[in-house]
Amino acid sequence: MSDRPPLPLAQCDGEICITCSDEAVEVRILHLLDDDLAMVATDAGTEEEVSVALVDAAPGDTILVHAKEAIAVLGR
Repeated sequence: MSDRPPLPLAQCDGEICITCSDEAVEVRILHLLDDDLAMVATDAGTEEEVSVALVDAAPGDTILVHAKEAIAVLGR
């Protein structure tokens, strides 16, 4: 056994946490950032930074995000 203290558990606010939910979440891209990142608007009224490295997306697109990674562009 390790003598190190256990790591704290992740805390999520609200019903769905875009970073640790078991579900993919629909969000809208507000603007693209450097390094294949984007700022998105969530249904909860918050803004979050996610990776768009796996999809070809643009501002205004609705994307499906799981674990802060865009996995699909919806409506194309």
